[in-house]
Amino acid sequence: MKKALLIASVLFIAVISTACINNIAVQELNNKAAEFMQKGDYESAMNRLQASIDLDSTMYETHYNLGIAATNAKKYDKAIEAFENGIKLKPDFANFYYSLAAAQDSYADELAETDTADEESADDKTSEQTNSEDKELKAIELKQSAAANFSKYLEMNPNAEDKDTVNELIEDCNKFIEEKSVKK
Repeated sequence: MKKALLIASVLFIAVISTACINNIAVQELNNKAAEFMQKGDYESAMNRLQASIDLDSTMYETHYNLGIAATNAKKYDKAIEAFENGIKLKPDFANFYYSLAAAQDSYADELAETDTADEESADDKTSEQTNSEDKELKAIELKQSAAANFSKYLEMNPNAEDKDTVNELIEDCNKFIEEKSVKK
């Protein structure tokens, strides 16, 4: 009986120690990521934040910061994924919706810009046309999602100081959708 109690005590202490060490490592990775973000080294920040998530995926703040770093690095797929994962953890954090919408909006704009550049330099018109149509559809979907997420942000934060700006962003998304849909 004493042996079993001793073994259980040792295992309990080992688990607690591991959890503490894990929390220290996560905090250190997050601190280092913050330093990289301040320097504008978003790739290194993303690497640290991803390592932090690999150790402890339950911290919504880490997902949020990864999304911000990825957005700044123009890695919009990664940013969108990080924000969506964070929303699963903390759906009542309004800034997730704003930042997700901003990433979707920027990604759509990037697709629209590359689509225009691709059309101007197209040699193979058939494959370029298909690629162009795919990009346009993806951009429309992103703008629709962005408008919905900006709206969700305002719904959750009705007295937001940036309410007018966010409403303008929603209008811009809707104009984009309307213009692209009319072409179809």
